[in-house]
Amino acid sequence: MKLANTISKYNIDKRDPRIYFAQLLGMSDHISFNLAHEGYNVAKYVPFGPIKEVMPYLLRRADENTSVAGQTGRELGLILTEKKRRKEAKSRA
Repeated sequence: MKLANTISKYNIDKRDPRIYFAQLLGMSDHISFNLAHEGYNVAKYVPFGPIKEVMPYLLRRADENTSVAGQTGRELGLILTEKKRRKEAKSRA
């Protein structure tokens, strides 16, 4: 990621309270997880309010993110892989 590379390039602390990666909950959660796992500040946000006010916002986010359709398949694949990993770990225990 460009920002993570820039943070590293300029020797900025990953936990600098002025820098956060933020994503809409449910969008590329694997990216947020991996950033947090590497020690970066990460926040997930959830819009709330009346449906008639929230839906236009969510539709704009989806429209702005032209790769949403491609991400859906990737997200499903990651979920299935994790589900399989957990099942195998449980059977070994």
